[in-house]
Amino acid sequence: MLSKVLIANRGEIALRVLRACRTLGIGAVVAYSEADRDSLAAQLADEAICIGPADARHSYLSAPAIISAAVVTGCDAVHPGYGFLSEDEGFAEVVRAHDLTFIGPSAEVLERFASKEATRRILAAHGLPTIPGSGMLRDESHALDEADRIGYPVLIKPSAGGGGKGMRLVRTPRELESTLKVSRSEAMAGFGDDSLYLEKYLDDNRHVEIQVAIDRFGNAIHMGERDCSVQRRHQKIIEETPSPALSDAARKELAERALKAVSAAGYENLGTLEFLVDGKGDAYFIEINNRIQVEHPITELCTGIDLVALQIKIAAGEPLGMTQADVVSRGHAIEFRIMAEDPAKDFRPQAGQIVAYLAPGGPGVRMDSHIYPGYEIPPYYDSLLGKLCVWAPDRPGAIARGDAALRELLVDGVTTNIELHRAILANQIFIDGKVTTNLLDRVGSAPFVAAGTR
Repeated sequence: MLSKVLIANRGEIALRVLRACRTLGIGAVVAYSEADRDSLAAQLADEAICIGPADARHSYLSAPAIISAAVVTGCDAVHPGYGFLSEDEGFAEVVRAHDLTFIGPSAEVLERFASKEATRRILAAHGLPTIPGSGMLRDESHALDEADRIGYPVLIKPSAGGGGKGMRLVRTPRELESTLKVSRSEAMAGFGDDSLYLEKYLDDNRHVEIQVAIDRFGNAIHMGERDCSVQRRHQKIIEETPSPALSDAARKELAERALKAVSAAGYENLGTLEFLVDGKGDAYFIEINNRIQVEHPITELCTGIDLVALQIKIAAGEPLGMTQADVVSRGHAIEFRIMAEDPAKDFRPQAGQIVAYLAPGGPGVRMDSHIYPGYEIPPYYDSLLGKLCVWAPDRPGAIARGDAALRELLVDGVTTNIELHRAILANQIFIDGKVTTNLLDRVGSAPFVAAGTR
């Protein structure tokens, strides 16, 4: 087992990794930017070290700064969390070159699955159905030809990143021409790579993902699926498990097919395979996330498996220590992403001081957050304040518990999306489990915003 881990991230995921290290008896050092000097993770860590200014390019995205911090503090491993350098094969190789353990897939695995377009081809060869799409787009003319072949509408997608950055839906050739430059610019700014490809857009689809874990000895398990269909502009808002869109037979088949394909393709460590499910129930693979997911807590609530601790153990060279028969999922869990943003003003991000904060409690309630009264939200990073997760024996119980917990949650000082979550929970489409990924974009957020402010 490892002795000391440098946590090269911020916010709630830095705190989550810190707690996993404590559970395993591993020392933890939090690397922070100047803007995060007073962060809760930095305050609670065994040690904390500044790695640069607020600008992420010179701190959380700076491999030299992170490696130097790990060496100076005597760490033998680096945990990148999610985002930033978590899926960067070059960074993983630099970590290894300095005799440190990268907590995540190896550099070779990250390189193999770095390109979303290439990953689609790899896993299609191992039996996963994929949505019709293009190869890498060379130029505007190539994009127009490929879109005509695939058929409109199409999604422009960056090959090197996630989180909806650079992703655009286009329905006409003129729209494609005007949007390509914007997508390239966003992709370059977000991932340092402006490679794009096209994918056929499926109207009224569901977004379902399968959580897998594979050790270096070839032992592999899946931990069921999560439904991430409540989205706005390809950004997830609410996630739940199990998916109300799948029957027990369908979820079992999808999870087994996903695990078999990704194992055969040589994957290692934790990963999440994402699928779109159409109105007929057919699932199409779209991408794999080679890291811990923001929404991992709901899988932990239903399975009782500490995914971050498992990720660390696999990276340290330990076997899984369990088989598929040991993975039992019980009940229903829902996660609400609590954001510092104003839904009434096109979800404009908010910065400022947290004046008051009260986390909800009670059976089946979990709040993963790094905020506290007096905490100053920096304007330099994403607006995620935390994740409110609830568990109950069934979905109606989880919805009721979610509403109760959202009523109790208090974040004062900045505008948040708490009331929007309550409005979505009360909407009959959500209650019936019929939400599709384009619902909020198609009908607009106004009805939900208005309902949440009454």
